[in-house]
Amino acid sequence: MKILVTGGAGFIGSAVVHHLMSATDASVVNVDALTYAANLASLAEVAGSSRYQFEKADIRDAAALDRLFATHQPDAVMHLAAESHVDRSIDGPAAFIETNLLGTYTLLEAARRYWSALSAERKAAFRFHHISTDEVYGSLGEIGAFTEATPYSPNSPYSASKAGSDHLVNAWHHTYGLPTVISNCSNNYGPRQFPEKLIPLMILNGLEGKPLPVYGQGQNIRDWLHVEDHARALWAVLTKGQPGESYNVGGAAERRNIDIVTTVCDLLDELVPAEKPRRALITYVQDRPGHDFRYAIDASRIHGELGWQPVETFETGIRKTIQWYLDNEAWWRPLRDQVYDGGRLGTLAAR
Repeated sequence: MKILVTGGAGFIGSAVVHHLMSATDASVVNVDALTYAANLASLAEVAGSSRYQFEKADIRDAAALDRLFATHQPDAVMHLAAESHVDRSIDGPAAFIETNLLGTYTLLEAARRYWSALSAERKAAFRFHHISTDEVYGSLGEIGAFTEATPYSPNSPYSASKAGSDHLVNAWHHTYGLPTVISNCSNNYGPRQFPEKLIPLMILNGLEGKPLPVYGQGQNIRDWLHVEDHARALWAVLTKGQPGESYNVGGAAERRNIDIVTTVCDLLDELVPAEKPRRALITYVQDRPGHDFRYAIDASRIHGELGWQPVETFETGIRKTIQWYLDNEAWWRPLRDQVYDGGRLGTLAAR
């Protein structure tokens, strides 16, 4: 099986590539434009494999996509390429519309042209897997959880662009028959996450004694999913999911943002003691516009139909994540310096 993975040099994409290379016999074609959050260093361990190929290309480039499909003849697409940071979408929404909507449309059309010309047997086996987010559902109150039937109600430019891309994928299935599956995941964390995101930002700021900025009073709640558990779930959706269906993927680990930050502080104090407890670095900042209060995933469908369950609890996953950053400064230091030199990282706050 040959899989074309878009965005494979990003955080979740690189975890997917690592899983495909280590736990399956699939071949991987990684298609990535190498924008700011992509990092080929995340794939150094697999780069030399005969089952792995990298192609630098933009998913908005129809001619490049047609060439890639013709050259590599994939059996499936796992579409992870996206602009994904809510704060950046508020500051500059245009890139999110361009990549997440126009890019997904262009990729769908390239996949449809390719799929239409396949033999009947290969057409039936082909899959287009679109990886999305629980943020498309909007904000929850204090009870309940998102199911696959929850109406879409996105509240940020990022989530609106992902909601639009989900609808495009669904439309290409129902209108043209393209065999698509969609998955919507909760907040991911783990190794190789770009340093502007909540957990790596807190880890690295805590290590360096810098402020730990938290929006509002840190009461916003998210469900946390270890990225390696997510990669395993995506393989299950790709290989077992039914065309035209969607599957929610969650870690069953709801936490307030402030609890995430204090957990990171306490584990850092244990693993790398400092003169003062790192909780003293927590700084509350003005909340961001349209900040959804709570997300929670009902993952019973993927549990029951596809047999997937998360391996990591939040307690095991966050400890492993912190240890990974402690052991891999050579990976994050260049990114850290790059973003700080741009003057941005210190202004970002916990999501």
